[in-house]
Amino acid sequence: MASKCFSNKSVKVSLPRPRPRQKSDSRSPKSGGSSSPPVFSPSIQANERTRDLQESFRYFDGDGDGNISIEELRSFFVSIGEDMSSDEAKAVIAEFDSDSDGLLDFQDFAKLMERDSGDVDDLRRAFEMFEVEKGSGCITPKGLQRTLNRLGDERSVEECEAMIRVFDLDGNGVLDFQEFHQMMAA
Repeated sequence: MASKCFSNKSVKVSLPRPRPRQKSDSRSPKSGGSSSPPVFSPSIQANERTRDLQESFRYFDGDGDGNISIEELRSFFVSIGEDMSSDEAKAVIAEFDSDSDGLLDFQDFAKLMERDSGDVDDLRRAFEMFEVEKGSGCITPKGLQRTLNRLGDERSVEECEAMIRVFDLDGNGVLDFQEFHQMMAA
């Protein structure tokens, strides 16, 4: 993956993304009719995006010092089963390191993530193709098998279970969106 991510001095990093939060509207309707879906302002969505970025940043920042080092960046790739050389990690950090300290602070990390955010919508639509129960937030071995079979790639349930196991970071036997993201990036 690391070699796929670094071309033309640009980087494409797949990050752990938390599951979407359930949004609710605590306002009750003025009349007895049904309530309309909640309306979220851009500032609320921006706050959620910032929280998600902070959660991802903490995942990378293994020692909790508020910065992502070369070793921490490499460690992330190792945790998802990919290799990243020190030179590749240095190149990523150098590209986004605004204060030239050899580390990514949260603002640097946010810039890195914003570069890749456009691909997430496409990936979300692909993820939804594999969901057996729409909106469940996970891909089961049967859902993976069904979709692969529709695409002409005949696989047994056992093969699909093995495919999922490789990217199932939490060991629950299914893929959430983040795990799917990792699988697609590999």
